Amino acid sequence: MIYLDHAATSPPSRAALEAQWPYLTQVFANPSSAHEPGRAARAGLDAALAEIAGVLGCRPGEVVLTSGGTEADDLALLGVAAAAPRGRHVVTTAVEHPAVLEAARALGRGALGEPFRVDEIGVDGDGVLDLAALEAALTPQTTICSVMLANNEVGTVQPVREVAARCRAVGVPLHVDAVQAPGQLDVRLDVLGADLLSVSAHKLGGPRGAGVLVVRGAVPLVPRIHGGGQQRGRRSGTVDVAGAVGTATALRLAEEGRATGGPRLAALRDRLVAGVLQTVPGAVLTGPPVDAVLADGSPARLPGHASFVFPGLGGETVLAELEERGVVCSSGSACAADSDDASHVLLACGFGEDAARTAVRLTLGAGTTSEQVEEVVALVPEAVAAAGGAALLAA
Repeated sequence: MIYLDHAATSPPSRAALEAQWPYLTQVFANPSSAHEPGRAARAGLDAALAEIAGVLGCRPGEVVLTSGGTEADDLALLGVAAAAPRGRHVVTTAVEHPAVLEAARALGRGALGEPFRVDEIGVDGDGVLDLAALEAALTPQTTICSVMLANNEVGTVQPVREVAARCRAVGVPLHVDAVQAPGQLDVRLDVLGADLLSVSAHKLGGPRGAGVLVVRGAVPLVPRIHGGGQQRGRRSGTVDVAGAVGTATALRLAEEGRATGGPRLAALRDRLVAGVLQTVPGAVLTGPPVDAVLADGSPARLPGHASFVFPGLGGETVLAELEERGVVCSSGSACAADSDDASHVLLACGFGEDAARTAVRLTLGAGTTSEQVEEVVALVPEAVAAAGGAALLAA
């Protein structure tokens, strides 16, 4: 099997699993307990928080451990909205992950009482947000702005630093969904200019059911889970020490490998994109071109991300044919895998509904080899032909 669905989830890191093991077996006590076993668990938790903070460029006390990226996004938007509802106004983009969009829309429907006004900023054909429209939407009364660092469906990297500058100019807190980015992009808060940042462990070899929301100390936040007041009152409940340790280990390893791993993935991605477009001339690359850059010269596309539409074919049919040949990938967001709806990201990028249902996403990871990429390049036209796409091969 060739696994090319790392954007959905990554294989568990052996190092992360081994780091968790003592806290699943011997050091199992509640870290809030005052006895020696509890203090041992607390020591492991404190070390994990310090390690997470070191990678994300924040203080350990600013780290909130969550059940994953979805909860982190939800807590960011609804937690800030409940604490500082000035203007009752949320600004986000039309291509955010559903965890952000649905949280924003819940506010728009009155989840916290009086409905918030929600502005979903549009994007261009590559999925890059309209900075001028975002700047026009932001006001000193805006409650929160949420913009993802990198898109899970098409790989677009947003100009988050420019967004942060515009938010700072009017005093609006910025939340960045960075779930797809660790190990591929710099995710330090001071570099991005973010006030809140979401990360999910299982995207980088860590445990499922574990995530992080970083909240700058000055940002007011009302908890979504109430109880014993753990994590400085921002998320109650007995803390999963093993999950925290696994998350910390995975984050550290991802960051340590970024300098060499990113360029390696980009080279493999470039070969994959070129090979698919050459062998299936009717295929269309979604997201930015592989050589596109942002205004600051940084890459505009995730190094491990290649995504296509195959006009006239069902994306699920192509996926089934690829899986029959031993290639595992996806049609876009794994969170929408059971939905027949067209991709909201591709619709926002200007694709028609039919084309937006033909997406195939191939995402690479640390274990992907050049031999696997060459094999996939050879298998994609076979899968397209078997799905009835002869016209795409002859385009």
